[in-house]
Amino acid sequence: MGVINSNKLVSRTEINCGEELRVTIAFTATPDISSNPTDIVLVLDRSGSMAGSPLANLKLGANKFIDIIDEATDSSQDGQIGSGSRIGIVSFASTATEDTQLITSVADLKSAVDALTADGTTNHADAFTKAIDLFDPSSSNAKVMVMFTDGNTTAGGPPAPVADQAKAQGITIFVIGLIGSDGIDVNALNEWASDPDSAHVAVTPDDADLEELFEDLAENISKPGATNIKISEVVNSDFEIINIENPLVGSVNQISTDELEWTIDSLGVNGSESAVLEFDIRDISNTPGEKYVNDSIVYTDNENNSVTFPTPTVLVDCGIIVHPEDCPTPTDFTVSGCSSSITYDLGDTCLVGGRMVQVNFTLTSVCPQRQVAVAVNLTELDSFGDEHQRGFKAFLLPAHTESECRDIEVRCVRFVLPEELNVSCNNGMCEERNLRARVYANYVDNDFVCCDEKNPE
Repeated sequence: MGVINSNKLVSRTEINCGEELRVTIAFTATPDISSNPTDIVLVLDRSGSMAGSPLANLKLGANKFIDIIDEATDSSQDGQIGSGSRIGIVSFASTATEDTQLITSVADLKSAVDALTADGTTNHADAFTKAIDLFDPSSSNAKVMVMFTDGNTTAGGPPAPVADQAKAQGITIFVIGLIGSDGIDVNALNEWASDPDSAHVAVTPDDADLEELFEDLAENISKPGATNIKISEVVNSDFEIINIENPLVGSVNQISTDELEWTIDSLGVNGSESAVLEFDIRDISNTPGEKYVNDSIVYTDNENNSVTFPTPTVLVDCGIIVHPEDCPTPTDFTVSGCSSSITYDLGDTCLVGGRMVQVNFTLTSVCPQRQVAVAVNLTELDSFGDEHQRGFKAFLLPAHTESECRDIEVRCVRFVLPEELNVSCNNGMCEERNLRARVYANYVDNDFVCCDEKNPE
C-alpha cells in the first residue's frame, strides 16, 4: 500500500520571542494492496454543515479514491476493484446509513457517493458502528476505515468507545478532518484514530484540499511499502534546531543549526508500520508574526511514493521592543604593508572609554497612547557593600498604539563602566565586578497641574 499517511505537527501554535516548541514528523507505510487484499470502508460526513462546496469536494475526493484503488488492484481502471480487495460506503448525519456493502463495482460505489445530500446533525458513534458491521470477522483481508468529518459530535453516544472497539478488532482507522463552520475537536480525532495519532490524522481548514488528501491516500496504497527513505527538513531561518530525539525507526543526522536528515532503510514492507521523529526548535529572530515552522521538507524513496507534509505555522509574540539609543557609527579602515605598527586617525568621536555594559529590561503593562519617561541608575558595590556611582541614563519611550496595555522590552541601554582600582580590582587583576541597577519609569502624558497654577492666589 506504500505510504498511506503523512503528517507534521507542532506542540504549540503561539510562543513568545526566544521560546521553544516541539515539531513531530510522522508517516505510515503498508504493503502493496495488489498482493495484500484489503477491505476499505469510507465513512463520509453528510451533516448539514457539509452543504455546498464541502460536499462537492468530498464527492470528488471519494470518487478519485475509488478510481485509484480500481487501477491499483488490477493495473487498469476496468470498473472493478480487483485482487480480492473491496470497498464499502457508510455515510452519516443524525444517523448513519450503509450505502453499500463491501463490493467491487466502481459504478455502484460512485453512485452511492454521488447520491449523498447534506442535512441533519453529526452522529459519529453510529457511523463507527455501521462501518464495523460491514467488515467480515472471518476474512483474512486487511481492514481499513477512512473516517471523514467536518465537525464535532452533536447526536448519539460517545464515539470513542466504538472506535476503540473497531481498533480492537484489527481495523486501522484513519481520520480526515475539515474545520467546518462550528470548528472541530482535533483531540477527539486523535482519540478515534489508530496510533500514532500524528500518522493517522490529517486536518485541513480548506475543503478544496479534500480531493488531494483522498488522492494522496489512494495513490500510496498501490506502493509496496517504502525502502531507502530519506527526509530532508530545513526549518525556517527564524528558528534553530536545539534538540533531536532518537527515532525508534531509522537514524537522524543534524546537518546544521537549521537542517536535519532522517533516513530509514525500509518501512511497511511486511506489514503496516509507522515512523515518528520529534525535535525541538527555538525562535532566534526576535521579530514577531505568524511564521511557517519549516522552510522546506523533501521526501524520497525507491518506490517514488508521493508524500506531502503539512506546513504548520506558529505565532511569535515579541511584545513591544524599543532601542532607545543608536549604536555608534563605525569607521572602516584597512591595514596593509609590512610595518610592525600603524597609526590611523579615526577623526572626531564622542567621549567613551573603559568597559562597556549594556542592560535590558521590560516595562510591564504600559497603556496605549502614553509616553514613558525612563531613567536607569548604575552603581558598583565594593567589598564592604558600599555603592559607587557608575552611570545614569534618562530617555523618553514613545507611545505605542496597541489596543490594550502591553509589556515593552527596552534593549541595549549602554554604559561606559570606569574602573576604580580600590573598588573594581583585586591584586592588580580585574575580576568579578558587582553592579546594581535601578530603573525609574513613569508616564509623561498625565493630568498633573502644579498646585500654584491649579489654585492661584
